[in-house]
Amino acid sequence: MTEDDLFGGELDAAARRSAAPRREAAPHSPKPMLQPLAERMRPRTLDEVVGQQHLIGPGAPLRVAFENRRPHSMILWGPPGVGKTTLARLMADAFDLPFIAISAVLGGVKDIRDAVEEARATMKATGRPTLVFVDEVHRFSKSQQDAFLPHVESGLFVFVGATTENPSFEVVSALLSRSTVYQLQSLSKAEAETLLDRAMTREFAEIRLTPEARDILTGLADGDARRLLNAVDVCATMARERRMPEITAEFLRKTTPATLRRFDKGGDNFYDQISALHKSIRGSDPNGALYWLARMLDGGCDPRYIARRLIRMAVEDISLADPKGTQLAIEAAEAYERLGSPEGELALAQAAVYLACAPKSNAVYNAYNAVRAFVKTDGSRPVPMHLRNAPTKLMKDLGYHQGYRYAHDEPGAFAAGEIYLPEGLEGMKWYEPTDRGLEARIRTKLEGLEKLNEEARAKGLGRKRGQR
Repeated sequence: MTEDDLFGGELDAAARRSAAPRREAAPHSPKPMLQPLAERMRPRTLDEVVGQQHLIGPGAPLRVAFENRRPHSMILWGPPGVGKTTLARLMADAFDLPFIAISAVLGGVKDIRDAVEEARATMKATGRPTLVFVDEVHRFSKSQQDAFLPHVESGLFVFVGATTENPSFEVVSALLSRSTVYQLQSLSKAEAETLLDRAMTREFAEIRLTPEARDILTGLADGDARRLLNAVDVCATMARERRMPEITAEFLRKTTPATLRRFDKGGDNFYDQISALHKSIRGSDPNGALYWLARMLDGGCDPRYIARRLIRMAVEDISLADPKGTQLAIEAAEAYERLGSPEGELALAQAAVYLACAPKSNAVYNAYNAVRAFVKTDGSRPVPMHLRNAPTKLMKDLGYHQGYRYAHDEPGAFAAGEIYLPEGLEGMKWYEPTDRGLEARIRTKLEGLEKLNEEARAKGLGRKRGQR
């Protein structure tokens, strides 16, 4: 007799016994649990590694180092599940070096001290260095990272650090300068399929995958080998227990929980994606803007953060070429606050598309940065007397406000020839409007006003430069 379960398969007798309530203790100890599939599938040689051909392919730098038996300290930088730990272990095996692994998440100074003592004992006994692998090295503090330096310099350690974050920002410069940085990449779809086929053939040869199920598994992996193998482990083990010859898409959807795409809200991938969104908008590509917006929302990014960044993009890259862009970005942020998800996300999409299609100008952005840089290095120039306020008799007697021309009393509400910069800066220009959108009209107006200034000064009507 077989028995159907909630997943559409059949529980065999052993599975039914394991699922039934136990009335008495087992007469013998249970067998130890098998290693996870990801560990069972860990490559034993460099040729078994899937992906990273730019590093381990023929003539690639790590392949050459392995073949020439030249160990060296390095930082392996890349997303989760791409083989950082595997490469470190393979390196220790290839160079016949003792291997010590430290987790920066769980470890601390004591672990570093223990590693030093063990490495010194090995060096004394064999004359060989120890390969010290530090996982998530970016989580160690500056002082903890510095603790490795003398031992890397002395040759006691071959240091291998693994990080998902940009080492330029997260690894101390002294350690970085003593290590070669290798950037690892996410698995491509074809590489994920290769790994999937290898796992099914080696561990679950009696079970088939439908084409749709294969697509779901490789899509779920999102370039992460560990995630792929964990998903295969769950669904294929359940299928085997139910004596199912085939894994379908329907079975997968029931057995494999949906997970978010890889998106570390504080990590390097986060900033890469917001950078891609910003550059798509700056580059006037509404499709790229929509894609990266959707990717970030799908990955769990706070929509309020995206809304704030859209406002910044509007001010920085559209600015006065189309002031409505800033207004629309602010309105999108307010709409999201009122509606929440998912309704409010459409307002963000609308703003992203509008900003991408709007005329672009960074003239104000450049002008502001230029003025800030100038003011930071320039002296504290006094405010010209005619621009100072004079609320008291003493200040009036001292000449404050004297000679100021009230623009509204002048033709066209413009005091032609007047000067508003401190002495010595007359004629300085930082803001240069573009010829795009509204700024084209602003440019024309400013050119016209400058012509009036020149005419007034030529007639001796305006304030002469240097006159205060």
